[in-house]
Amino acid sequence: MRPLLGVLALVALLSPGLACPSPCSCSTKKNGRLLAECAYRELRDVPRGLSPNVTILTLSANRLGRLGRASLAEVPELQSLWLGYNHISSVEPGAFAALPHLKNLDLSHNRLADFPWQDLRNLSALQILKLSNNRLAAVPQGALAGLRELRSLWLNDNELATLARGTFEGLPALAQLQLFHNPFNCSCKLFWLKEWAHDTSVVLSRAGSTLCAAPARLRGRPVTDIPGALCVPPSAQLTYLSGPAAAGPRDGPTLTLHCSVAGSPPPEIRWQIRTAARRVDIRGPTVARDGGAKAGRQRFLAFKNGTMAIPDFGKEDEGTYTCVAVNDVGTRDVSVNVALAGSANPAEELPRDDPQAGHPGGHSCAKGDELDPSGMGEKLVIVYRLSGQARSGAGAREFRLGILPLALGLLLW
Repeated sequence: MRPLLGVLALVALLSPGLACPSPCSCSTKKNGRLLAECAYRELRDVPRGLSPNVTILTLSANRLGRLGRASLAEVPELQSLWLGYNHISSVEPGAFAALPHLKNLDLSHNRLADFPWQDLRNLSALQILKLSNNRLAAVPQGALAGLRELRSLWLNDNELATLARGTFEGLPALAQLQLFHNPFNCSCKLFWLKEWAHDTSVVLSRAGSTLCAAPARLRGRPVTDIPGALCVPPSAQLTYLSGPAAAGPRDGPTLTLHCSVAGSPPPEIRWQIRTAARRVDIRGPTVARDGGAKAGRQRFLAFKNGTMAIPDFGKEDEGTYTCVAVNDVGTRDVSVNVALAGSANPAEELPRDDPQAGHPGGHSCAKGDELDPSGMGEKLVIVYRLSGQARSGAGAREFRLGILPLALGLLLW
């Protein structure tokens, strides 16, 4: 009697691990992993009653239309999940987030127009991700970050028109990538992909079928063959334009900088201003077409042509002025440190490698001079020197604009 009771107790202990819903067949593999085979069963939902010990779940070729947040809650130990060839059009966020051991996820040949990308943050063990043959139109920037074990990524046969720069960065194990049969718009926003494909060791499967659908002049051309002449990263060059002080006794000089940029497509010009008291970021002009300053932007006058003017430049305006050129291919910036000479307490926070900076020993530059491009650094100090008459408001209000280069000068290109 006792042996019989022992057998019954053992069966009771093991029965949860052997639970298998009637539409499926379950078995234990040689490596000890439990397989639940539920493919080709005309299922419309994930079956209930699966063992929590299941590590492989096959649900391919059914009629599943949706995965709810709790659809896979019974199988937290899953390592492989095969959902290909269903009718899945919706996956609720959180459906995969509770599967931290998942290594293989196949959702190919479904109807997904969206995917819960945020769930991938919890799938650090993922090695294979198949999302091919769906209706995905975008991969959010950073969506794949953290998948350091991912070896194979299938995104082919979707509706991707572009991909954000750096989409495949942070994937050190990636060996195979499929992107073919997507309607890529080969604008310069996608030019990074060409450069990445040329530099990476990742195998871009069927690269010859990864083609441009737009613009018309590039239609049918491989994405990896976008002409480099169409997409040129920005260059930036700073010049200064001096101007006299205004007529009032307290008015100072007008600091005027001009940023010349080049690139294809034409770069947008932005300004970054860093003084001891404030940080100002200017994206686009602050001066309207009629010449008036836009609301709240009267202090720093940024013109569409790349000119920046600061009327009545005073000690509180000393700091670093940076022109940033941005286009779809990249970003370039060039900076200048500006200080007023003759003030009682010249700005001490400005970086100065030249011990004579701020003293009347520097050479002068004529109006409109370019900042010296021959150096190898990124900074130099422009110092306004006002005569005593100009500072007191008496007599002529002319001034000189001198430059005192730092040890490395200014790199403009």
